[in-house]
Amino acid sequence: MTGEIPESAFVVAGIGSLVQASLRYAGEDTESAIPGPLEILSISGTLSPSGAHLHMSVSDASGRVYGGHVCYGNTVRTTAEILLAPLQQWSLTREHDPATGFKELVVRRRE
Repeated sequence: MTGEIPESAFVVAGIGSLVQASLRYAGEDTESAIPGPLEILSISGTLSPSGAHLHMSVSDASGRVYGGHVCYGNTVRTTAEILLAPLQQWSLTREHDPATGFKELVVRRRE
């Protein structure tokens, strides 16, 4: 499979800065807007044809740290350096899990 473009990847790490962030905190149904400027301290998760599932921590000018599920509305301020680990031989999808009621990560070997 050398030379093929992978359809899935892990987001291993990330740093940078944001104008503002949009995160959903644990147990909440809606996202929260965090005004910036902000520093991205970390970001990790998965990328697949079924979408992105990312979590991020950011800090404001006072050093307060916020973290949660990445939602739409995060605007890069100066840079965002994101380290991806492509999965050449694996495919990531999300499928409904009757035990949890959520779409959960499923990892399959590509043929």
